[in-house]
Amino acid sequence: MEDETYTDINGKAISLDCQSHSGLCREFTVSSAKVSIGKVMVYTCSVWLFAYAVFFFTQNTAVLSCAILITLVGMMFHIHFVKVDHESLLVIGSLGIQVSSSYASGRETTTFIEMSRIKDIVINEAIYMHQIIYYLCVLLKDPSEPNAVSSVVPLFQNSKPRLNCLVKVYKSCQEILSKC
Repeated sequence: MEDETYTDINGKAISLDCQSHSGLCREFTVSSAKVSIGKVMVYTCSVWLFAYAVFFFTQNTAVLSCAILITLVGMMFHIHFVKVDHESLLVIGSLGIQVSSSYASGRETTTFIEMSRIKDIVINEAIYMHQIIYYLCVLLKDPSEPNAVSSVVPLFQNSKPRLNCLVKVYKSCQEILSKC
């Protein structure tokens, strides 16, 4: 088990945990920083101070109630649908690939891709905002034409690791795919 520190495309620290379960089974987990209590406090205080300023001029108590409700709903939405704690990629030689995302609320999403549908795993590049980024993706075979690619499934969409992290995962995945 290796645990190294890398950065994402925004320069924030992420970690890559590589576990080899057997010669044909490896798991890669990319973890990002937990929810910062400082940021939560700043956003909460900003919304509540704005609401208090509006209340001061309007004397309408519904403004304060709405501010509290908006803050609570916003935080719940953020930790349940937006903030991903870690993403994992489980590569099992003759079976397939499982991609999982775990959110801050504990919710998990999992997708499985059968090995018979996988054409290759590649590092692709894309233009994102004003920079070129790299991402790892799975190329899926077209059922009607075996040499064609039907679709592309990007991996680690939320953590967006930099190239040095992707290369490590890519080499290990290619090692497993070459044995199948």
